[in-house]
Amino acid sequence: MGILEVKNVNKRFGGLQALSDVNLSIAENTVHAIIGPNGAGKSTLLNVLVGKLIPDTGSVMFDGQSVLGRKPYEINQMGISRVFQTPEIFSDLTVLENMMIPIFAKRDGAFRMHAIESVANERAVVEQAEHMLESLNMADQRHNHSASMSRGNKRRLEIGMCLSQEPRLLLLDEPTAGMARADTNNTIDLLKQIKSERDITIAIIEHDMHVVFSLAERITVLAQGTPLVEDTPDNIKGHPKVREAYLGESATA
Repeated sequence: MGILEVKNVNKRFGGLQALSDVNLSIAENTVHAIIGPNGAGKSTLLNVLVGKLIPDTGSVMFDGQSVLGRKPYEINQMGISRVFQTPEIFSDLTVLENMMIPIFAKRDGAFRMHAIESVANERAVVEQAEHMLESLNMADQRHNHSASMSRGNKRRLEIGMCLSQEPRLLLLDEPTAGMARADTNNTIDLLKQIKSERDITIAIIEHDMHVVFSLAERITVLAQGTPLVEDTPDNIKGHPKVREAYLGESATA
């Protein structure tokens, strides 16, 4: 049994079968990548995993509990955090203020946009946020407004905001999308550091195969809403079904 278990999940949007009998098991403390061509169902599956979409049939269990129908803050309380394709940070706040908000929200039990002045009075929250920024090598940016940051640093900050809630499962939706190669490599290094320092499971949806093969221990390949194959990175690289899905080559050629 994995920490995350997807059983017989189907999801249809009108005439489109987005997910078809999806079964997926993600082992605890691993990095598991979900890849596939455009339209393969990756984003739909991710939205099901975090409870944003309810499947037509099937179940999604995290550590023995269903995630279906739960509110976002309940998903966070279960130990699941999500990083979106576009960094979800507060552009009018400083780096430190951004980092303080999820820490305060975790203590408060639900996300409420409290005035920053009241949050700042909680010295323990400030200290925890500063410690997280130090671990991200961002302490010197703590008073900068986040709107002025590079995309790579925005992503680093968002990952830190997720980690501040001490998740057991971190879901990353194309974490390097739109980045220059240097920022991509910095993000890879950050995720490797996180994995080495924490007992955490990481699931990644990603198009960049450099990122996938740098990080993943297991890879699931989707095509047309159906898992084609799950295997190690070395076995995935030359798999005939993967070549067919990505390159149009015949699996029997």
